[in-house]
Amino acid sequence: MVETAPAMLTNETLTPSAHFFRSGSGDLSEDGPGEMLGWNVPADYMDFVHPHWRQFRAPQSYQHFLLGLIYSVFLVVGLLGNLLVVWIFMTAKNLRTPSNLFVANLAVFDALMMSKMPVFVINSVVEGQFFGKIGCDVYGLFGSYSGIGASITNAVIAYDRYRTLAFPLDGRLGMKQAMVLVAGTWIYATPFSVLPMFGIWSRYAPEGYLTTCSFDYMREGKDTQLFVMTIFGWAYVLPLLLIAIFYSRILMQVRMHEKMIKEQAKKMNVKSFIQGQDKDKSIEIRIAKVAIGIVFLFICAWTPYAMVAIVGCFSNKHLLTPTLCMFPAIACKTVACIDPWVYAINHPRFRVEVQKKIPWLCFFSEDSSSDNSSAATERSNVKEEVA
Repeated sequence: MVETAPAMLTNETLTPSAHFFRSGSGDLSEDGPGEMLGWNVPADYMDFVHPHWRQFRAPQSYQHFLLGLIYSVFLVVGLLGNLLVVWIFMTAKNLRTPSNLFVANLAVFDALMMSKMPVFVINSVVEGQFFGKIGCDVYGLFGSYSGIGASITNAVIAYDRYRTLAFPLDGRLGMKQAMVLVAGTWIYATPFSVLPMFGIWSRYAPEGYLTTCSFDYMREGKDTQLFVMTIFGWAYVLPLLLIAIFYSRILMQVRMHEKMIKEQAKKMNVKSFIQGQDKDKSIEIRIAKVAIGIVFLFICAWTPYAMVAIVGCFSNKHLLTPTLCMFPAIACKTVACIDPWVYAINHPRFRVEVQKKIPWLCFFSEDSSSDNSSAATERSNVKEEVA
């Protein structure tokens, strides 16, 4: 159990402080390039900053400005895309299916990640934790919920795709079942998000340039190592294992289906038999491919973060420089921005709805949407009747 000194909870760390500015601070007599990282951290908050970070030179102001600019772009693009997915799902009745509910839930988790971007931008301006301990805890809490929630939601999407393809008549999830699974994703993300928040197990601490916060993987001790390994298995290994199992079974189902169609076509001496069969199946396979692409993006996003945490906890900490540790955070934010656009671009009915509601949004071509409109509507009606 992590014990927090009472001095760390004083008003100085709970409110914005002038300590964080390079200029205009009464505590600094000089503003030179020789400042070390953590120069503007209040004394009662210093225990939350690992000594490893304080041995590096403070980043230049342009580096903070560049990161703040990048995160501002993430905020606009990511929030727009994810809220667009949620809005279309809520307003288009023909898109309110269990499968789309899971994608909307993924968009909510990604939007939650985007919602903490303004805090980072402010931190980049002041070159430190402007909101002190409370800001760091909230930043870490949102990041943990969005990261763990997105990972398990991807596993749920894989499960839904597997059931839909393997059991097309009686395997589809109902809306009530889907809502239970969505609630389960939030419950799944809660333990390792709340425990560090209250210092029950691990804690949230600044990392890298000290403008972002995550669980404290740099702290020495077996307690930290146990926490890192547990959250590594809970938030990364287990979801990816489930995803690998379900999508491998999907590929097996697709191969079996193609083999069956070819054998049937051979018996009937029809070369183009496949073209006239199972249009409903083909759209499901296409959606499954989109989901696989989203999962691949998830792997690209969170593998660097997982590796940094493992190295910081079990290996040579000197391999981790402040600049290097900022890249995993950028990777996961990038994927959270890309997810909704990948889904929207590859979903015919989604493009049709966007074109209807927001015709000026040029990302969605009117030609491509009109080409798919009638076919997608027909297939959706068949699906609803079968379900």
